[in-house]
Parts: sequence; structure tokens; C-alpha cells
Amino acid sequence: MHKSEARKLIEQARTAWEAEEWQRAADLYERVLARFPDERPSAEWWYDAALAHKFLRNWEKARDLGREAAARAPRGEGDPAFWNLGIAATILRDWATARDAWTGFGIGLPDGEGEIAGRFGAACVRLDTDGEREVVWIERLCPTRGRVVNVPVTGGRRYGEIVVHDGEPKGERVYDGTTFPVFDELTLFEASALPTLEVTVGAGEAADLEALLALFTEHGFGAEPASAVRVLCACCSEGTHQQERDVRAGAQAVSLAAPEHEARRLLERWAGETAIGRSWSGLEQVG
Repeated sequence: MHKSEARKLIEQARTAWEAEEWQRAADLYERVLARFPDERPSAEWWYDAALAHKFLRNWEKARDLGREAAARAPRGEGDPAFWNLGIAATILRDWATARDAWTGFGIGLPDGEGEIAGRFGAACVRLDTDGEREVVWIERLCPTRGRVVNVPVTGGRRYGEIVVHDGEPKGERVYDGTTFPVFDELTLFEASALPTLEVTVGAGEAADLEALLALFTEHGFGAEPASAVRVLCACCSEGTHQQERDVRAGAQAVSLAAPEHEARRLLERWAGETAIGRSWSGLEQVG
């Protein structure tokens, strides 16, 4: 292949990229890179080829080409080649590559080898289940993985599951004066064994409902009042929204994440702690 032919293929690759024809773009870049892996612009071509495979959810190719892109990128300067490599390696559970990628990006990690289980703060993730989207809160375990700490209302999704999210924020949530990014989900990394239940509770005061939520949290389970759920259009969801904890008195539906026998035990305990003002009924599994 002559350089003149390579230039034509690169132009075709860029045209395919603009049309979001990811497979064609990747194939064209790879044809050129097989012959010219280390030209001055090759680092960009490796990056774009790896990114195209990320869009295609072809994680092995995204990792393998991402390694080449990262090898040609400066370490410790936040180069996105390392971030995309870290995502692909994480999904493949290639922890050695993931750790090197995050370090190459410039992120400090907990000491050790293997799976990364750190404390990277809170964020939000937009779950995507067959086109049905829901924003939930997560506790980040690494730069791209987080454990869901809401009880999702979307069927098939559960409290405690671990998801992998993208690196580019698509919206913000502001809670108690602090702004948190919203990331799009890339894949479900680890399912949760906790079923989703629904119950109707009667709370004489808002503090009674707060006590119920705290009781489930103390035992490692989830509890979410229906009043906490807000419906937004897709466009609005990607904007900035103020989040407030909305806990009310009265009869209301509450979603729970716990084994049914544990949920019954905790509900009975909660209701029995006061003589009046607390009741529950209709506990059933919904997911």
C-alpha cells in the first residue's frame, strides 16, 4: 500500500465516521494501520479505530486497539486513550490492563492487584434497559463501575447491581449544594440477587417513613418511596436538575430491595416500635 492510497482510505474512514458507520470506519483505519502503524498521525487513527469498536460494543477489539492508542499517548496527562482502554479492560475483567490504563490517565488507585474496589464517590447513571431509561444513584467502585443504591422502578433492574458507565457526563443532578454527573450505562457488570418488592405503608409523620428507610439501609437493603421518583423527558434528563429528598407522611407505596422474609421481619419491627402511626400491607414481589 502506497501512502497515496492510505490517504484515500483515511478520508473514506472519516466520511464513514461522520455517518456513524462505525464498522466501516474501523475496518478502513485498521487497513491503513496494518501498513503504517507508527506514522505521525497514527496515534489518532488507533484511537478512532478503538473508539469505533467501543461504539459497536466490541470490547475485545476496543481493548486491543486501545492498547495501541494508549502506547502512543502521553502518560499522566488525562489522555482519553487511557480512559477508553480502561473501560474496555474493565468490562473484560482484564484488571492488569485496567489498572495500568487508569494510572496512565493520571488516576490514583487503591494498592493491590486484580479487581478494583475503591471509593470514588457518588454519581448518577442512566440505566438503559431495552430503550427504557432511568437515572439512579451509584457508589463508584472505580472510575467506570458503580453499585446502584436506589431501588430501580424499571423492570429487570435491581438495587445493588453493579454497572459500567461511560466517561462523558450526559446531565447533572444537584443535591444539597453539590453537583453530581450523570453518565450513560454501557453494560450490566454484575447482577444483584436482591428481589424488588412493593408494599403500601402508612406513616403518621414523615419521621416514621424516614425510620423505615433507615432501618432497611442499616441492614444492607434498599427502600425507596414512590414520591422519590420523577419522570423527565429524554431531553430534560440530560440537563441539570435539583434533587431533593421528598419524604412524606400518609399512605404510600414503597419499593423495597430485600429477601421477602427479611422485608416482612423489618416491616413488623418498624410497625411495632410505636403504638400508633405505622402500618403496612400488600407486600409482593415485582421484580
